[in-house]
Amino acid sequence: MGRKTVVVVEGEDASPEAMRPSVGLLQKLGAEIEWLTPPVGERGIEERGSAFPDEAREAIDASDATFFGSTSGPSAAALMYLRWGRRTYANLRPARFLPGYRSPLARPEGIDFAIVRENLEDLYLGVEGPIEDLEPIRPRSRTARRPVTDLGPGAYALKLITEAGSERIARFSFELARARKARGGPGRVTCATKHNMLPESDGLFRKVTHRVALDYPDIELQSFIVDDFAHRMILAPHELDVVVTPNLYGDILSDAAAALVGGLGLAASGCYGEDYAYFESAHGTAPDIAGRNVINPTATLLSAAMMLEYLGLVSLAEALVAGIERIYREGRILTPDQGGQATTQAFCDELLRQIEQG
Repeated sequence: MGRKTVVVVEGEDASPEAMRPSVGLLQKLGAEIEWLTPPVGERGIEERGSAFPDEAREAIDASDATFFGSTSGPSAAALMYLRWGRRTYANLRPARFLPGYRSPLARPEGIDFAIVRENLEDLYLGVEGPIEDLEPIRPRSRTARRPVTDLGPGAYALKLITEAGSERIARFSFELARARKARGGPGRVTCATKHNMLPESDGLFRKVTHRVALDYPDIELQSFIVDDFAHRMILAPHELDVVVTPNLYGDILSDAAAALVGGLGLAASGCYGEDYAYFESAHGTAPDIAGRNVINPTATLLSAAMMLEYLGLVSLAEALVAGIERIYREGRILTPDQGGQATTQAFCDELLRQIEQG
């Protein structure tokens, strides 16, 4: 298989405090990975006069994957390239409860589903502007029954859903459901859209998903209006397997799903394209705890496990997850967000001990 190359972008605020010990842990475990740290963000500005210099882009292009910390500043330039430049169209965000997680639910045991968020389209294309810019075409509102330019001063955002993008993410979701079924899962895809109010855009996403489902007769398909789905996700999360949504809904719902199992500090994420992937925790940079060495590294470490699996280092990925499971089951070394008093480094040191002891 050969040695893999991974670019590391630490991110801002408290993010490096989770990334550094996580990478250090993988190095101590002997991961067959060459770790590259090109200048990105503040370091890129200081050393190269750019938050994302050419050498950083070239390093990403030559690597097998990127391990990305959370960003709230100049590192976002690299994130934009990783997503749109490398066309990583599928954002996979698992929501799996482990005994010991501090879930607000009375009975969280058995929650194990994954949200697949289309990662490139929808409102996240960032096509916005003042309403008056639409005056030359005067688009007519289907609900207000008049040109939107008659509504007065304001702003618009353009939502774009393509047939190709919808089919691509639907197939990713059905393939994931099939793989999960082979490991004992129910084999079910749930599509969540606002097709009742947006019959052209969300309606297209839903229609394409139903069409793709015909190629997967072994996988059940459910389809719900997204607000109905949000209710069902809270009421009966145990019934979910793979959830597929357009970009915006997936971003919001995956944060809510993280809360079900115990919080964003536990929320892993991977973004996959046809020939590249990057991995990052789903939480933010936590500026309120920066410098205190108490950020929960679980989301970062579970993202690392997803990365290891993607790179073909499956046994190491399984060992990493098994060690995390033991830490939470024992409940001795936990960070403050999970009711403990451990530092980030202490958690990683304990994880190393757990893995080495097997």
